[in-house]
Amino acid sequence: MSKLNIDQKTVIELFSDKRSDFLIPDYQRPYAWSESECQTLWDDLFAFAIPDNNIEHFNDDSDEYYLGPIVTFENRQGKQEVIDGQQRLTTLLLLLRAFYERSFNQEDQQTKKMREMIEQCIWKTNAFKEANKNALKIDSEVATDEDKGEFLEILKSGQVDDGFKSRYAENYRFFEKKIDAFLSNYPSYFRYLPVRILNNCILLPIEADNQDSALQIFSTLNDRGKPLSDADIFKAQCYKHYAAMGLKDVFIERWKRLEEFASSTFKESVGGSPMDELFTRYMYYLRAIQGNTNTSTEGLRKFYERDNYRILKAEQTLDDLEALADFWSDVRTQNKERFSDKILRRLFVLDHAPNGMWTYLTSVYFLHHRQPDGLLEEAPFFQFLKRITAFIWAYTLTNPGVNALRTPAFQEMVQTVRGAEVTFVNFRFERENFVSVYNNYRFHNQRQITKSMLAWWAFQFDEQELLDLGCSFHIEHIYARNRVEAQPSSTIQQRIELLGNKSLLEQRINIRVSDYRFADKAALYKGRQTRKGKANGTRIYELLEMADQLLDFSEDDIVRRNERILNGFVDYLDRCGLLKG
Repeated sequence: MSKLNIDQKTVIELFSDKRSDFLIPDYQRPYAWSESECQTLWDDLFAFAIPDNNIEHFNDDSDEYYLGPIVTFENRQGKQEVIDGQQRLTTLLLLLRAFYERSFNQEDQQTKKMREMIEQCIWKTNAFKEANKNALKIDSEVATDEDKGEFLEILKSGQVDDGFKSRYAENYRFFEKKIDAFLSNYPSYFRYLPVRILNNCILLPIEADNQDSALQIFSTLNDRGKPLSDADIFKAQCYKHYAAMGLKDVFIERWKRLEEFASSTFKESVGGSPMDELFTRYMYYLRAIQGNTNTSTEGLRKFYERDNYRILKAEQTLDDLEALADFWSDVRTQNKERFSDKILRRLFVLDHAPNGMWTYLTSVYFLHHRQPDGLLEEAPFFQFLKRITAFIWAYTLTNPGVNALRTPAFQEMVQTVRGAEVTFVNFRFERENFVSVYNNYRFHNQRQITKSMLAWWAFQFDEQELLDLGCSFHIEHIYARNRVEAQPSSTIQQRIELLGNKSLLEQRINIRVSDYRFADKAALYKGRQTRKGKANGTRIYELLEMADQLLDFSEDDIVRRNERILNGFVDYLDRCGLLKG
């Protein structure tokens, strides 16, 4: 179990501690605070330290202002590596340095004492608390922050060169102006503001015993900023590698493009950033190359950090990541220059899969089979998409459980990189068993497999046009649920939730048709005239066909359609070679 050291401290207690030797590590993001955040900090601190513009309204013994947590761990060099609190620490030091520089305009004893206190926060001191002004108490190694040198130079000299254009310089200049105005308006109050910041502003330093624990604490505590992702750490490692080869600028440009593609393609999740998702999909390809079929997958960072991040330094890694990002970006935008209509139809169905395993299988397939121009041969890719659809849908029904699919999927990934066709030969289904499972399964709307089956069924009609991935589809009850009360029967309660009574339907239409009789639903499916013009109908072909051909949709229609869906899927499994015998 990880050990934590937690003990709230004032600013002076934290910074003046002999152990306080802070390092902003290479994997952190660059300093991001603007004048807006600095203005808020200044206003809050001023209102706290000089309430009602009167120093007498402050209680030195009891008044406190909480600045937030600082999460660190001690690295191998004995420095406190900052995981959370980088922005606050940096800005506080800039503010204190500005106060220190302006304090030389006053030489009373209290101001001199205040200067000594600030010295202990900014510089390392000897046994007599004398500051070594060549040894700062903070350092920055942020890989992608080209301005960190300006930050360190400002802390050392207290001066901002005319050529300094960084956020550090802008914020330092902002604090200088604020202090000058403060001195002009409240000359006798000058020393009280920095001293009360030092003595009465509280930080909560949380020191973990390792980097993993510190990152976990950050993710748990941080509800305002954006937690560090594994990809942030990977970026720093790649940056150092490419910088050493003289390719720093090239790397920064390529990484920026990767981030743009990932952000527009992958969703942010609790488990990680869009870039983390890209690295995860690539990890499954690398695992397959290694012949790894272990269903217990290790963490993303643990996988990539082996052998001093050897994989990230491999020549082909960045090329592979770019190709993979381009591929998934084209999937998301339904790029018709890369994919034919029949491929895009299969990808639309897979986008409604009951789980994300299809994206890992497809990533492995793409990276192994891509041609020099980055494209895939259409016929085998189409067959691959059909087969993984059939298998994932059926396996989800017959083998419920979050991790059940890993065993067959990981084996097929290894077979893929060895040049074999994806067949799932060891996991084929018994026809009778699958039919029994289907007939006994409750396709509740809350289960993802329900929408998955309906998406698959919608595209069993050749006339079904390609649908937009960005469109929101709900599950429609063709035989409205409120009819059960109006027309009760001994069987309708069981039949109302069968797949035979359900279809995908655009959200905008589903909201309007939910409680109507079939004749009214049919009119809305097709689109009807309103005072504002004709309302668009559905793009689900089967519903349009039903609206044209049926006067009503009955219990018997539910049963017949349910059988058609079942028989259609069983035939689909057979055509994909996934039935035994």
